Amino acid sequence: MSQLLTVANPTRKLYPSDMSDAEWALIEPKLPAPKGFGHPREVDLREILNAIFYVQRSGYPWEMLPHDFPPHSTVYKYFCKWQRRGIWQALHDDLRADIRAGMHRNPDPSVVIADSQSVKTTEKKGAVYGFDGGKKVKGRKRHIVVDSQGFVLGVLVTEANMSECLGAVVIFDNVRERLSKLEGGYGDQGYSGEHFARAIREVCGEQVRVEVIKRNAKEFEVLPKRWIVERTFGWLNRYRRLSKDYEVYTELREAMIYGALIRLMVKWAAA
Repeated sequence: MSQLLTVANPTRKLYPSDMSDAEWALIEPKLPAPKGFGHPREVDLREILNAIFYVQRSGYPWEMLPHDFPPHSTVYKYFCKWQRRGIWQALHDDLRADIRAGMHRNPDPSVVIADSQSVKTTEKKGAVYGFDGGKKVKGRKRHIVVDSQGFVLGVLVTEANMSECLGAVVIFDNVRERLSKLEGGYGDQGYSGEHFARAIREVCGEQVRVEVIKRNAKEFEVLPKRWIVERTFGWLNRYRRLSKDYEVYTELREAMIYGALIRLMVKWAAA
């Protein structure tokens, strides 16, 4: 293992999901600072993040965290608290903007691609649960919108029978402040119809061109633009915690997705 990898507890063995010093240096300034009053913070945020990344990559339940990490109750508490405060999405958006700036690209994209993915749940969990008749999947649907590099602009988790068009419109509306330079939006056959195109133009402006990219043959073919968002789903598939929807609340599932993307982007930025 590289000697550049260090942790707060030098006696524990390192895991492949641990952050290196260079990766931690990128993410540490973006984390919430101590309040400056009351009882001082006793936990090490680097170890908290390493534990969360371990759960995401390995797929283990929280209570099965190795004992050389902080207590699983503390790790889960931070994961949920940061979700409620919007820290996961804010951290993800900061890293995405930094990486795009490093590529000499404007933080606000001119092209986006939408897609969705239906995943099973381990059991019927909560009110947000449905059946995707097209994919024959009982569970939930992940809607994402990505830029031309495959970096995610927004995530929405819904019941599996949720319309792709409606899910995409909700994301576009949620991130409209980052779409000021948008010129074109792309999707598959699920985003067909003038109603969807009109809704996107109402949210993002009349200048936006909405194009549906259809498959012309039954055999496999690489479709323009669509392969970008499909590659993003491939990135997420590296994380076993995302192989199914294990979370009771969809908000926590969205935080899980943002967390996996954060780990990927930190790795790329530090490389």
